[in-house]
Amino acid sequence: MSENDVIKVENVSKTLKGKTVLRDVSLTLERGKIYAFCGRNASGKTMLLSTIAGLIVPTRGSVTVFGQRVSEKRIYPENMGLIIGSIGLWPHITGMENLALIAEIKKTADIDDMREAMSRIGLDPDDKRKYKAYSMGMKQKLILAQAIMEKPDLLILDEPTNGLDEDAVVLFREIVAQEKKRGVTILIATHQLDDISGLHDCMYTMRDGLCEKGRRAV
Repeated sequence: MSENDVIKVENVSKTLKGKTVLRDVSLTLERGKIYAFCGRNASGKTMLLSTIAGLIVPTRGSVTVFGQRVSEKRIYPENMGLIIGSIGLWPHITGMENLALIAEIKKTADIDDMREAMSRIGLDPDDKRKYKAYSMGMKQKLILAQAIMEKPDLLILDEPTNGLDEDAVVLFREIVAQEKKRGVTILIATHQLDDISGLHDCMYTMRDGLCEKGRRAV
């Protein structure tokens, strides 16, 4: 398998304010598969995904995403959809207007892509309500829509089902399965394992900055 077909995390550690939040993590993740990262809050899930996304520079080690070295000099993986941390959208404009502003950054998604993304996750692209009037679940749906609208090759999703009701979780699961069929590599960090049960090809457990393959969190 070539370097262009894997994500390699090699001996990555991260220390913040004297606290080690990632401890010598090494992973090889194959293209086109779904990976689940489970663990309690502050276990290191978000920090690991942020490092793979190029948002965090590791204290030690390296990250390569499909042949591209990331996390140095603010280099990010190409063609990535991202939900991580608190995504601040604009409160005084509609959902579609929010997506249009985000789409201006890369200019790869057109109006049809935006409408399709909203419809797929159960939002009305013609809804004239401002984002500030959305329920918590609707806000999370719009955040999901922005992650998929540009048809990325890599999806990094941190707690993507937070705030979603049962029907929306079903839609989310369908979207994840469809994206995998399209060949997308999907990394999901969650403490709600029931929401992704049966979806993932491989699971990692995060605990105190350590990452172990195939074990559930305690």
